[in-house]
Amino acid sequence: MKSHKHKTNVSQSLWRNHNYLLLQGGQLVSFIGDQQQFIALPLLVLALTRSAVQAGIAVSLGTIAVLVISPFAGVIADRWDRKKIMLLCDAGRLCIILTIPLAFWFHVLTMLHIYIAVTLAGVLGTIFSVANAAALPNVVTQEQLPAALSQSQAAYSSVRTVGSLLGGALYSIGSVFPFLVNAISFGVSVLSLNLMQGNFQSSQERSNLPLHKTIAAGFTWLWRQPLLRFLTIVNGADSLRYGAGYLVILILAKDLHTSASGIGAIFTAAAIGALLGNIASNWVRQRFPFGKIAISMFWLEALMFPLYAIAPNAIVMGFIAAAEELVAPIYTISLVTYRLQATPDAMRGRMNSTVQLVTRGTQSVGAIVGGILIQGVGAKWSALLLGGLLILLAIATTLNRQVRHASLPSTESESTL
Repeated sequence: MKSHKHKTNVSQSLWRNHNYLLLQGGQLVSFIGDQQQFIALPLLVLALTRSAVQAGIAVSLGTIAVLVISPFAGVIADRWDRKKIMLLCDAGRLCIILTIPLAFWFHVLTMLHIYIAVTLAGVLGTIFSVANAAALPNVVTQEQLPAALSQSQAAYSSVRTVGSLLGGALYSIGSVFPFLVNAISFGVSVLSLNLMQGNFQSSQERSNLPLHKTIAAGFTWLWRQPLLRFLTIVNGADSLRYGAGYLVILILAKDLHTSASGIGAIFTAAAIGALLGNIASNWVRQRFPFGKIAISMFWLEALMFPLYAIAPNAIVMGFIAAAEELVAPIYTISLVTYRLQATPDAMRGRMNSTVQLVTRGTQSVGAIVGGILIQGVGAKWSALLLGGLLILLAIATTLNRQVRHASLPSTESESTL
């Protein structure tokens, strides 16, 4: 009874955490704006140029910015004031994105303008993301952290569920209207950050090391943590499969003569599955150790992904997508909780940037690999080969002794207070 009462109090105190509500509320609004721009960007470029190549370049520039700036973002988040960093980044993104609708209305918008704006926004977004992830453990208590991550991910999954529909509706109002909405969303984030009180870090790193050695220190620290090192590597491999899998699912759906709206419904089903997984994550985390969650996630993914190859229609593919996404957030929330609790505050920025570099980098490579696989062996065999990769990852995770015995840091001593 004591444990149940404590969990209830933790949940209630989280919702009474003024700083947490401001931080996550502002980021949720910003994420809604990002979703609208994600939908509108390729549509705007196609309308201006009728070139799929230029649309692809515009979309990829954000990812390229992540890969280039991530190592520096970690150092910035550890050395400088995280709240000021986040304020400057979102204020900068507001000004940068706002130039797109203004230039369009004054008939001076060019592709070079779009490329530069998307790249600069991607750079600032990467720095913001790393600083935000590093700051969260200082905004909530250790006990509240898993619930905070779960609630945040559930909110983001909810936005994903309706994001495509809303983005299309805004674009129909005006081709640059989603960009205006996104710029306004950054203004809301700046306002919410300004209203927050307290520190976003326990201390700022004081170091006379050159920049390259400071970056290297982050990589070295992560490499010397056997469990985090292993999980970063297998998650990188899983991200490669994720990047390739998106294109494979798309082609498989088209081979079944699925309409564009039907393909959208498949990915909407995946978002719904992720939302349900986020809702269930705290229940699962409280009853199973982290190691069992990790092993189960990889095996469930390995068994489900190959089913895309034999799915007879889009409806079945939607159920597979929902089931596959159901398990992923349960594992992800547990993993992020473990990483943040196991990492010293002064190293969290560089840890997050290293993980982001690995996962986003391999996901980008995966998109290229997916295209090569589909062209070489077809979409069905590609799904089976990617399923084989997942089986290898599941076996490796199961055989890893540290994963099998891993558990989240206990807060039992605090629960008796």
